[in-house]
Amino acid sequence: MVEFFEAIRDFTETGGQVLLVIGGLIFVMWMLILERVLYVFIWHKQYKNHMIAKWNARQDRHSWNAEQIRQAMISRVSLKLGSGITVIQALVALCPLLGLMGTVTGMIEVFDVMAISGSGNARSMASGVSKATIPTMAGMVGALSGVFASTWLARTNKTERSHIEDAMAMDKNRKAINAK
Repeated sequence: MVEFFEAIRDFTETGGQVLLVIGGLIFVMWMLILERVLYVFIWHKQYKNHMIAKWNARQDRHSWNAEQIRQAMISRVSLKLGSGITVIQALVALCPLLGLMGTVTGMIEVFDVMAISGSGNARSMASGVSKATIPTMAGMVGALSGVFASTWLARTNKTERSHIEDAMAMDKNRKAINAK
C-alpha cells in the first residue's frame, strides 16, 4: 500500500502542481456522477412511482388545470433526475482546459531551463516536457470518462421524462368515458 502512494506521489511530482488540481477536479466530478447514478438506480423509481400514483389518484385528469398540474409534476421529476448534470458537464469541459494549463506551465519550465543552461540540452529539458504532457493526458482522460457518464445521465433523463409523460396520461373526454 505504501508503494501505491509513493507511485502516486512520484506521478504527481512528474506532472507538476496542475496535476493535483486536475486530480481533485476529476474526484469531485466522479463523486457527483456516482451520486447521480445512485439516484437513478435507487431513489428515482420510488419518486417516479409516487408521482404517478399521485396523478392516478386525482379525480380531474382532463381539464386545463389538470394539464398544468401534470406538467408541473413531470417537471419536478425531470428536475430531480437532471439535477447536477450541468455541473458535471462543466467539470468535464474544465478538465482539458486545466490540462492545457499544465502544458503551458511545463513549457515555461522548459524555456526556463533553456535560458539558464543557454543550450537545448535534451536531458535538462526532459522534466519540463514531462510536466507539459502528463497534465494534458490526465485532463483528456478525465474529460473522456466524464463525457460518457454525463451523456448517459442526460439520455436517461430524457428517456425517463418520456416514460413519465406516457404514464401520466390525460383523460381525453371525461363525458365519453362516463357514458360508457
